[in-house]
Amino acid sequence: MATKMKWHKVLDNVEELPEGRVMTVTAEHQGICLTHFEGKICALDNKCPHQGGPLGEGSIENGLLRCPWHGWDYHPCTGLAPGYDDGGVETYLTKVEDNAVYVGIEEEEKHQTTISDVMAETMINWGVTKVFGMVGHSNLGFADALRRQAEKGKLDFYGIRHEGAGAFAASAYGKLTSKPAACFAIAGPGSTNMFTGLWDAKVDRAPILALTGQVATQVIGTGNFQEVDLVKAFGAVAEFNHSVQANSKHVHLMGTAVKHAIINRDVSHLTFPDEVQEVVASENEKPTNPEGWMTSDKINPPEESVQKAIEMFKTAKRPVIIVGHGARFDMEAVIAFAESINAPVLTTFKGKGQIPDNHPLGCGVLGRSGTPIASWFMNECDLLCVFGASFSNHTGITDHKPTIQVDFDRLALSKFHTVDCPVWGEISVTVERLTNEIGGELNTVDQRPEVAERWKIWKSEKERRMQDDHGKGVSSIAIFDALNRLSPENAVICVDVGNNAYSLGRYFESKEHTFLMSGYLGSIGFAFPAAMGAWAAVGDSRPVMAVAGDGGFCQYLAEVTTAVKYNMPIKLILLNNSELGKISKEQRAGEFDVWATDLHNPQFAEYATGCGALGIKVEKKEDLDAAMKKVFDHDGPALLEVIADVTLI
Repeated sequence: MATKMKWHKVLDNVEELPEGRVMTVTAEHQGICLTHFEGKICALDNKCPHQGGPLGEGSIENGLLRCPWHGWDYHPCTGLAPGYDDGGVETYLTKVEDNAVYVGIEEEEKHQTTISDVMAETMINWGVTKVFGMVGHSNLGFADALRRQAEKGKLDFYGIRHEGAGAFAASAYGKLTSKPAACFAIAGPGSTNMFTGLWDAKVDRAPILALTGQVATQVIGTGNFQEVDLVKAFGAVAEFNHSVQANSKHVHLMGTAVKHAIINRDVSHLTFPDEVQEVVASENEKPTNPEGWMTSDKINPPEESVQKAIEMFKTAKRPVIIVGHGARFDMEAVIAFAESINAPVLTTFKGKGQIPDNHPLGCGVLGRSGTPIASWFMNECDLLCVFGASFSNHTGITDHKPTIQVDFDRLALSKFHTVDCPVWGEISVTVERLTNEIGGELNTVDQRPEVAERWKIWKSEKERRMQDDHGKGVSSIAIFDALNRLSPENAVICVDVGNNAYSLGRYFESKEHTFLMSGYLGSIGFAFPAAMGAWAAVGDSRPVMAVAGDGGFCQYLAEVTTAVKYNMPIKLILLNNSELGKISKEQRAGEFDVWATDLHNPQFAEYATGCGALGIKVEKKEDLDAAMKKVFDHDGPALLEVIADVTLI
């Protein structure tokens, strides 16, 4: 129990509260309703006993303090309710010294560790140290636990403007690092707003932890305000999905949630009913860590599969390697293997940048967003070896060539059509086996001169297209040509969907870049929130860029203020053609009328400036280089709005 009185100055001047008025002040963590009635300054608990209405926002009428929510009345100084012997509002001592107003509050008890505290600390011990979320009335207890960890420097919390952006940011963090970040929301609409970003993480196999508040258990089922059955609602998207109860094994539950996210590369969800969040933890509940919970994921492939793959390589003269996003952490070994067998390396769109385009065996992206170089070598090969790719229609890996497929996920093997040699195993282990067995020993054609020749042809074609100008804005190829020359060579680039993405895949030549995108879900609006997640992962060690169209960027326009608030030096290249250009193109291709794809946009550069970022607008190709350089040189978030020609992609 608290035993010592502490006086808190709540007003510098008593005249700030005129006779007959009330106001809200704070002392310790206590909300206080301060009243001025019949010449006296009085203090009452700010919460109305009825439903917690803020009495400091009420008024004194006919000598009584009236709650603004439901009109319950109390005496402005005694806190008693007229006509009732019991009930009323707690009061506090007040005094006026040197014209300042003080309220006397008993010193707070030392904080007692809550369920939320031990679960938050467990989450951090498991490596979840980045949280993107919004604090609200149904998650305040857990938010307070996060605050304590943030104040200790153990957690970074980013207050976003829309929960969907928070989920996209956490998804991008998982794609970039293979480690989960958390997204955090209130009950009801705050939680359902996260669904798109969670589905993005799920289908792209990115680990993510969703934490949601929930209305009090005792009112669930009554149609309470913002009541949604969140366990049921998250059932489709979350692989691990549970409600935290007062008698749960709390640290075990949190550890299991993070473990599922990491191992299954999937969505884990925990929801916290309001009354559970501040329950004092039992003395034997101590935060845990993953020691003893996890094992190595280095899966050795079955011997018969490896031997079959080796025999297929031994008969090949023109092998080609295709890498997808699943091989992103093993590229050093994959590239070394490719060099040892003279194999050109193609990437899926999601795998763009995993081998630099200026590497002697690098052929760029295969498929709809790709280059004619990649498709040429796939068609000319006599063996395909595919690492960590899914065989999506967008990529278009042929089913007419002898194919080896290597993946850690057995269900991904022969997912869309039968392959000749499916190999279940962790990619780095499998590549090591292949390198040790056949690296440098195959009698294959050195295809490097052909790679160089095909790049020469493609660059000549790009140069020809650079001359196209319809006078309706800057062409996409000109925009990405400038990016090729001026963007930092080791940037993380987050790309949206639409024409901007197709053009980036086709025209931008990667060096040491890393690319993030909404792959299988293909969700518009991904790029800018994803850049926030990427920055949270790399900090200032690498530049972070976003490339988006006007349609996608408008989905989460307000997050520019988030970038400014946390000084995230994200550079956004915005292609503004006042149209959903990709959809217009599809309408024309399908012989439909172009309809409902035109957009009415704000002045994006001016908007960015108004948010506190740097905003620059370019309408002519000849102004592009200077503006882009200024954006990249800016110390802080910046937006380059380029008026783009929708017909020149």
